[in-house]
Amino acid sequence: MSASLQDRTVLVVGRGSGIARAVVDAALAEGARVVAAGRTPGDLEDAYQGTDVTVRRVDLTDEASIAALAEDLGGVDHVVSTASARARGKVSELDPEAIVLSFRTKVVGPIMLAKHFAPRMPADGSFVLFSGVAALEPDPGFLAVAATNGSVNTVTRSLAVELAPIRVNAVSPGTIDTGAWDGLGDEGKSEFFARLSASNPARRIGTPRDVAQAVVFAMTNTFMTGVSLAVDGGQPLVST
Repeated sequence: MSASLQDRTVLVVGRGSGIARAVVDAALAEGARVVAAGRTPGDLEDAYQGTDVTVRRVDLTDEASIAALAEDLGGVDHVVSTASARARGKVSELDPEAIVLSFRTKVVGPIMLAKHFAPRMPADGSFVLFSGVAALEPDPGFLAVAATNGSVNTVTRSLAVELAPIRVNAVSPGTIDTGAWDGLGDEGKSEFFARLSASNPARRIGTPRDVAQAVVFAMTNTFMTGVSLAVDGGQPLVST
């Protein structure tokens, strides 16, 4: 059984671009009222100018900020947390502060969202968290990312039990064509995408829309909870 997002309120935490923007657009297309929240509301206001999106500030590393947002909004039907703070690098290069920030943003923050929003949500509401392919695909340079994403998968299952009947699911993207890979440079990014596209079963790189469709599915499928949906083109199935 699926539910409609028509006239339901969806809170999307994250930036005004990439996957977060695709999720906002998908929720709007389904008839939802959307609140976009992030650490820089001015940037979000610029991104969503001319739309019906409501913008608010929240810092997932600050519980008081999360509590204030819950108090301000009064209640929502669905909460989607796309925020992350990646701590990439081999173990010899890792900065402990970067690892802690990654966990505070992607693991502790969503737990605090559940703490403050769940009591204000309807029984048929849901949370959608974000994991990632690194949790299933060990790769040098992604140790902290993998640890963070693996923790998200555990939190998802635990919250699904504790918050029931409110549903809690995660979406686990593979390599998605967003600005996250721009640091490789045009040539490096192109070569990386070409190599990955040639090896993964989907034979292409994912798009933010691919991920947003999974988020909508997670919000509207009323018999799914405690699941981490892989949207990765089969990337972990093959060696890259």
